[in-house]
Amino acid sequence: MDYRILGRTGVKVSSLALGTDNFSDNPNDMSPTGADEAARILNRAIDEGINLFDSGDVYESEGILGRILKENGRREHVLIATKVDHLKRGLHANDHGHSRLNIIRACENSLRNLQTDYIDLYQLHRWSPDIPWEEQLGALDDLVRQGKVRYIGSSTHPAWAVMDAIMVSEVKHYARFISEQPPYNLLDRRIENELVPLCQKHGLGIISWGPMAHGVLAGRYTDANTYPEGSRAALRGSFYADRITQTGVEVGKRFSALAKQAGLSAAQLALLWVKDQPGITAPLIGVRSMEQFEPLLAVKDMRLDDGLRTACDELVPPGSAVANFHNTADWMKMKIPGAGKA
Repeated sequence: MDYRILGRTGVKVSSLALGTDNFSDNPNDMSPTGADEAARILNRAIDEGINLFDSGDVYESEGILGRILKENGRREHVLIATKVDHLKRGLHANDHGHSRLNIIRACENSLRNLQTDYIDLYQLHRWSPDIPWEEQLGALDDLVRQGKVRYIGSSTHPAWAVMDAIMVSEVKHYARFISEQPPYNLLDRRIENELVPLCQKHGLGIISWGPMAHGVLAGRYTDANTYPEGSRAALRGSFYADRITQTGVEVGKRFSALAKQAGLSAAQLALLWVKDQPGITAPLIGVRSMEQFEPLLAVKDMRLDDGLRTACDELVPPGSAVANFHNTADWMKMKIPGAGKA
């Protein structure tokens, strides 16, 4: 396993990371991976050298992740990343957003769920433009000073807002973002325009999500209106379904053919492409089963050659998009043809 330095820290992160959004032991949850299978995946990941595991306060997986790490005694071997979400979840006025009130409350809840006394990387998930950075970063700085959080980051923020946060941290001497977690795959390359150069210049790691474009780049879709059984688009509705476009599906078919010519599965090439893009620290793998996970582990020993890189650029040019993986970010105004279809 290759390890890469995360932002301006001295922390070494595996070049592949594990996303746990699919993990749940709640029979009423729409996540497809139960606790037993999650434990097999997590332990296998640690055995293979993966040391970063990402969750969030709106995921059922925090409790599973905490329980597994307590049972296997390997908490100190790994980095736990989790998030406080911006989106409204309940009926109360202050149960969402990145106010001081909600950041601290959400952190305490996550610590209990994870059965740990500290979080390695605590991230603001989605941007709260109506809340001053002084309030958001002040609360995060207090959590760092209290030892409850080691490092802080953002997730799915616009590049200019990340820069704004960095400057406030510098002026106010608050803890500084060390990473951003954006969507990134061959179908949506828009972070290459501003976010990637920003992170490279100012020393932020990029831990990206959605490398296989919800299975479109893994060859699971034949058309944009037919969702495979068990897919996120089928299970979770418009948040995910709106990211499936016919143009994206057609690119996915050509991408699968390209992967076959290279002797790879489409899923392997999709993950490899993200892993070896400039500025990327680690893509998050979001698998449902060991059967999906095992072939992807081989990507840790692969390198993307220039011929494959050029062929991928011909499918979707740098900086462009044929699917909208920023559809839950209100700040992204660019529309993608075919996205958000009826």
